[in-house]
Amino acid sequence: MSTETTEKEKAPARGPGPSGAPAGGPGRFMAGASTEKALDFTGSAKRLMRRLKPQRNLLIGAMVLGVGSVVCSVIGPKLLGDATDAIFDGVIDPAAGIDFGRVGNLVVQVLGVYLAAFVLALFQGRLVATLVQRAIFTLREETQAKLSRLPLSYFDQQPRGEVLSRVTNDIDNLQQSMQQTFSQLVTSLLTIVGVLAMMFWISPLLALIALVTVPVSIAVTGLIGKRAQPNFVKQWGSTGRLNGHIEEMYTGHSLVTVFGRQDEAQRTFDEHNDALFQATFRSQFISGLIQPSMMFISNINYVLVAVVGGVRVANGHLSIGEVTAFITYSRQFGQPLTQVASMANLLQSSIASAERIFALLDAREQAPDASPAEHPETVRGLVEFDDVSFRYVEDRPLIENLSLRVEPGQTVAVVGPTGAGKTTLVNLLMRFYELRGGQIRLDGVDTARMTRDDLREQFGMVLQDAWLFGGSIADNIAYGADEVTHDEIVAAAQATHVDTFVRTLPDGYDTVLDDEGSDVSAGERQLITIARAFLARPQILILDEATSSVDTRTEVLIQQAMGSLRQGRTSFVIAHRLSTIRDADVILVMESGSIVEQGDHETLLAAQGAYARLYAAQFAQPVDSVD
Repeated sequence: MSTETTEKEKAPARGPGPSGAPAGGPGRFMAGASTEKALDFTGSAKRLMRRLKPQRNLLIGAMVLGVGSVVCSVIGPKLLGDATDAIFDGVIDPAAGIDFGRVGNLVVQVLGVYLAAFVLALFQGRLVATLVQRAIFTLREETQAKLSRLPLSYFDQQPRGEVLSRVTNDIDNLQQSMQQTFSQLVTSLLTIVGVLAMMFWISPLLALIALVTVPVSIAVTGLIGKRAQPNFVKQWGSTGRLNGHIEEMYTGHSLVTVFGRQDEAQRTFDEHNDALFQATFRSQFISGLIQPSMMFISNINYVLVAVVGGVRVANGHLSIGEVTAFITYSRQFGQPLTQVASMANLLQSSIASAERIFALLDAREQAPDASPAEHPETVRGLVEFDDVSFRYVEDRPLIENLSLRVEPGQTVAVVGPTGAGKTTLVNLLMRFYELRGGQIRLDGVDTARMTRDDLREQFGMVLQDAWLFGGSIADNIAYGADEVTHDEIVAAAQATHVDTFVRTLPDGYDTVLDDEGSDVSAGERQLITIARAFLARPQILILDEATSSVDTRTEVLIQQAMGSLRQGRTSFVIAHRLSTIRDADVILVMESGSIVEQGDHETLLAAQGAYARLYAAQFAQPVDSVD
């Protein structure tokens, strides 16, 4: 049996990420805990570039257009220099005069090459936009697919806001940064090469003088960038923690208000917000020093070229036009250097976001489905636990050597104190977690040998936390079934007493609920989820405190509805209110991950054991019928 996903998840091996969950089972994490690691800038940048390989045709096209645009751009100053020489020669030699025909021809050529540079750059921008959007589109698809392959234990250990921040904020930041920098970066690098070639063609001496400032520029950029990068890592880590806190406080707003914790929530928000402010301020301020530093170095370079160029003209080694063209090139040479340096903050921010996305993509996945997969010839609902062992945390056993046999059509109630392992039992049955030992069999087939989709198709599940999505009530009821008619939806709603309150709503079954289901009460939300399970009519039912949010009268009505639904189906009922499971065929009493008692209601009461103590503590009184 695979134990790949039963081990405690660790923080991703690369990049910043939330810490692993502390001991104590699923659903527990330390909000705001940070385990940021040093960023592998070079490795992540290479990995990001490798993601562009599927778009290499677009990439090559953009590069070719970029080269053409740069070539046209760097030819322009040389042609203008020739025009300057033609005018200057005419001024020096009045007898010959200015050759306006040659000057006009050169001006037309300049306009032509600049127009060509514009058109080529325009098409290059279109290709780059297509390239980046396709790459990000693929990345979003992979991220969504990755989330579906991650084990439940991963989400137990991560704040939801942190996960959401990675798949929204970080991907958006990566998209915007790539869109802004990719085309400009390619053009700037090509411009540096082209301009440098022209500078050496005009005057190797002046070109060498211009190159003196390049090492200084690289050193300054590297020094500033090295100090800025850790702050970009902190910036996006703080963004994730702030989003996590906001998401928690928003979803739990009612409880925060009821318990008067608004001030505490505000203080925590202020702490995260201040950390984000400090990290963002430092990262932007430090990286913002690059551009003025580069401009200062470029101005020094300009002065050196102008002085030495003037001397060369006076000595007759260069013409006025050549020096004019060279000075233009020197400015063009400094401009892309400044642009590349100024893009450092965007590049660092995008790589920091890419690192966080890659950390999610690198997270350990659930064990793959068996191949070839097996399937019961006939699904009757026979469930067997054979020497099953499981633990959420390596050094804390929860379920050890548990064995159980549930016959087809039986209703099995699972009771016990909080933390006894009741919900864990059904989570293992659904393969939300993998076993550490033993087997669970469905009609004689090891569930680990079945595909997860095939296994879960046999189950219908109603949880105590009713989940609804943004959509109509009819859509929410039909969520668990394929190709159902409106009449079937209404029939399921009538059987589960949803129809009664739905008909009081102005839009009836077309009433649109938000994703929190705030349009209806907690009990009505739970009724809708029960109707959903009723409509799906699976072979095996799992009811985890399915009536915990309804009133006593409705609870009895639901019990009657579920009684008809359970006919001929195997059912697992997790309950704290023992009066709701009196008619169960078998009642399992769990403590500390073990079954300490099992039998029917009357037998367990007569045994005067753990079940009898639980029942007496609740003073439960059965309600046999309602008018």
